[in-house]
Amino acid sequence: MENIYIQKLKKKLKESEINKLLKISNEDVHKFIADTVFLCKPKDVFICSDTPDEIAYIKNMAIVSGEESSALAIPGHTFHFDGYYDQGRDREVTKFLVPEGEHLSPNINQIERKQGLEEIFSLLKGSMKGKTMIVRFLTLGPANSAFTIPCMECTDSWYVAHSVDLLYRKGYETFCNISDDRVIFKTLHSAGKLDENMVSADYDKKRIYIDYTTNVVYSVNTQYAGNSIGFKKLALRLAIRESHRNGWLAEHFMIIGVKEKSGKKSYLAGAFPSACGKTSTAMLEGETILSDDIAYVRNIKGQCKAVNVESGIFRIIQDEKPNDDPLIYKVLTTPGEVIFSNVLIKDAKPWWLGMGEPLPKEGRNYSGYWYEGKVDEKGEKVLPAHKNARYTVSLKALANCDSELDNPEGVKLDGVMYGGRDYKAYVPVQQAFSWEHGIIVYGAALETETTFATVGAEGKYEINIMSIQDFISIPLGEYIKNYLKFGEYLTEKPLIFGVNYFLKDKNTGEFLNERKDKHVWVKWMALRVNNEARARKTPTGLIPLYEDIEPLFREIRGKVYTKGDYEKQFTIRVPENLMKIERVWDFWRGIPDVPNELFNILQEQKERLLNAQKEYGNYIPPDVFELV
Repeated sequence: MENIYIQKLKKKLKESEINKLLKISNEDVHKFIADTVFLCKPKDVFICSDTPDEIAYIKNMAIVSGEESSALAIPGHTFHFDGYYDQGRDREVTKFLVPEGEHLSPNINQIERKQGLEEIFSLLKGSMKGKTMIVRFLTLGPANSAFTIPCMECTDSWYVAHSVDLLYRKGYETFCNISDDRVIFKTLHSAGKLDENMVSADYDKKRIYIDYTTNVVYSVNTQYAGNSIGFKKLALRLAIRESHRNGWLAEHFMIIGVKEKSGKKSYLAGAFPSACGKTSTAMLEGETILSDDIAYVRNIKGQCKAVNVESGIFRIIQDEKPNDDPLIYKVLTTPGEVIFSNVLIKDAKPWWLGMGEPLPKEGRNYSGYWYEGKVDEKGEKVLPAHKNARYTVSLKALANCDSELDNPEGVKLDGVMYGGRDYKAYVPVQQAFSWEHGIIVYGAALETETTFATVGAEGKYEINIMSIQDFISIPLGEYIKNYLKFGEYLTEKPLIFGVNYFLKDKNTGEFLNERKDKHVWVKWMALRVNNEARARKTPTGLIPLYEDIEPLFREIRGKVYTKGDYEKQFTIRVPENLMKIERVWDFWRGIPDVPNELFNILQEQKERLLNAQKEYGNYIPPDVFELV
């Protein structure tokens, strides 16, 4: 018997679209679509059932609608422009809808649920008039897996409907086989009123609201993919709540497969705040990439298993050069399906900041016609391409895509690294003494120095817990408790590493690492997880031996690595490390319900540093520490 939602939809949808919906028995799906149709009032509805013809139709409509353009010389490449004031995630207007009587941590942007729903529904009301509503069914994680979360999006943007096809796995078949009690993540998006350039006109009424009681993301008056594709960082906030209710982890992780000479492959995950080396680590030449952004992590029979939530990448294009990232650069400059956003277009070619060649003096960009010296209404210089300009591409377009990308069982994580931007304290790479030690002193203490401080001057530091702080949707203290508890039940724990690619010479202020040196640190981590290298025990962690990394520099980097280089990089700087502990302590003591274990581990590290200081002084060369 048909439910009331199908009966309502029959009055609005073509028979062909109704027939697609009838193959899905989940009543919540029907209700969401019906409610959206009657709220947003589209002229028609297109239900995508993932056939090749339908996917091709979506790509074509993205161009026909004017949301994308194929006026580029390389086949398969298209470009899209977001509005001038719609160029990134908007923290101010991204809020959780919190039911009356509930409260999230003060650092989380939130609004009372009833008030928020009234506001967002008033903005969405009639927002799709004259437009087609596209319904996409997808999965987060591989289908038919313990990791799978079905997700769906109702949108009036052909660009969004096209983008999700590159970024996620098709899910119509999954939806045809799910029960009524299955958790589903849902997104309702409308670009709202569009101007003559096909960008959201009412950007001042942009809202992105997350209703965690129903697992729905609402997004209106925006096109930027981080705001309009609900399954990026928006659904990560929902997944964090879902995972912590059920004993797993939803993390801001890249995952790489590191190859050994023996043929074995070790999988390392990594969490890095923006501009701390995440992309370049994920794309190390000669290794494979499994994930570049978000991973779900579960305890499967005592092993720490992980999958890539996505199957594509939506990545900042600035500074992509042929020498630094040859695999990405090849994809960006050869035929294949790529969406460029907010770059400069000239001579049927996309141009971006830091691409390694002079940019044209004029062209078309996110501000319209652009010319050198152009300023906006505030008198600020308009760059030829936006600093947050992006490209969207399937991971399988990359030659180094890992073969286990769609493995429903996931891959076993052998190690996890946390990397910040620390000019003064932490060594380039070190291993934690235990899961708990690493989670606290590298993960919960992850910080970035936000300015390039002059020598001897204090920089501005920002804690970014596990590089996920902006997205944590439960109390921070609870988040750390759950992380520690997850490790307790693993019989095979990944090793935890801290990495810091930004250590500077304390006298000259020059960087002690070159950009590509990180490959050596990653190879050392692989040696450690396979018990193929010893280490020295310092107060802050286990560090490499010179004789283990010197040949790696020769083999991987083709350069001489001296004992003097080693001593500069791996000298333990006691005063700077003590200051780091104080900053981290100050941050966490202001957070309610923090587990005592966090402070105990920080205190133990402080005492180890003080004891070493008494014996060896403020700056301790690596060779004085014992071998383990």
